[in-house]
Amino acid sequence: MTETSIDDLTAGTSEPDVEGAPDAPSFETMLSTAERDIDATLRGANATVRELKKALAAARTGQVRDLRKALAAAETATASLAADTRALGAGLEIDEQEYLTSGAYVKELLAVAEAQGLTIVEEDNLLLCYPSLLRLLPADTAIEIDKVRERRLRPSVLVAALARAQERDVRFKPDAFLDGLRGAYELLVSGEGKRPDGVVRLLDIWAALTMLPGQRAQYSKQEFARDLYLLDRSGVTHTARSPRSLRWSASTGTKGSGTLVTVAPSGQQQRYWGVSFTVADPEPARA
Repeated sequence: MTETSIDDLTAGTSEPDVEGAPDAPSFETMLSTAERDIDATLRGANATVRELKKALAAARTGQVRDLRKALAAAETATASLAADTRALGAGLEIDEQEYLTSGAYVKELLAVAEAQGLTIVEEDNLLLCYPSLLRLLPADTAIEIDKVRERRLRPSVLVAALARAQERDVRFKPDAFLDGLRGAYELLVSGEGKRPDGVVRLLDIWAALTMLPGQRAQYSKQEFARDLYLLDRSGVTHTARSPRSLRWSASTGTKGSGTLVTVAPSGQQQRYWGVSFTVADPEPARA
């Protein structure tokens, strides 16, 4: 299994110029506007604090005239700050749960990712962005990234974090995964009366690996497909625990049901259908 994580996301990201992005207002536009207006409002808050500090200094020294003047200025600044703060809330035009549910957020996220040269693929209600798997959680106003709940939804920030995740090494142990794959394969071959080196669908192997209650929720088909790609990319086909070597089987199954799909770092879809495990033919004896 793999373990991936998203770096701490930083605020203050500027809105990207995305050709073909959803019509305004978009999530990115709303957040960019809010960021700018909040920054301006903070300057107003600083003005209030400055006047109160002047009032404090005047009170400590008994400069009553300056005290009254500073308090009056602080009151005016506070009233302006309160009005600006109310306006900030009114400026949040998008209902985030509805935006997530409607599919508009996904369209915007895909557009921002494309503009930044990052490929995200939709597959079975998930978003695949190697090596991460994303699932929207509209009711919770969040997105799940490799089973970690993330509430920072600004598209440009999320895309930047996913890009950083691609640059890190993925923690994956091909030998351990291959041994588990071979164990499930041998169980199915024996139970179904197949030849010892017969081809078995990978979807059936995943079902065998997750046959206990609750395991399929813990290890989805998409996660299994990603790990198959990582194994494929590693080049490991056998381990010290067995002389049998892995062979991938594409067959015509890659075009039909039962195919497992994942995505490579380049964004190209990778499809897996079946495997077999065979013992290499012995070298001929020398004369």
